[in-house]
Amino acid sequence: MRSVMMLMLLPVALQPALAAVDIDKGKRLHDKQCVSCHVKRYGGDGSQMYLRPDRIIHNRTALGQRVAACNSMTNAGLFPEDEENIAAYLAQKYYKFK
Repeated sequence: MRSVMMLMLLPVALQPALAAVDIDKGKRLHDKQCVSCHVKRYGGDGSQMYLRPDRIIHNRTALGQRVAACNSMTNAGLFPEDEENIAAYLAQKYYKFK
């Protein structure tokens, strides 16, 4: 009986991991939560943060970690799925990892 219950709960437990990212939501969150800080640091529209030749982000894992760190440093209050949506937007728009 316990095994059956565990199997029934498995889809619920995996739901966040299996949820598709929402790139449009990631863009909206990025524009609302991230751009103003990046503009202060880099000027213009803030995109130089992602386009600079000496950027430190070289893979998807590092990008996710950086978004999480920014969320923490700025007390933005983003949920992990919001961080993932922002990272997915940035990966598609700027980083284009292979």
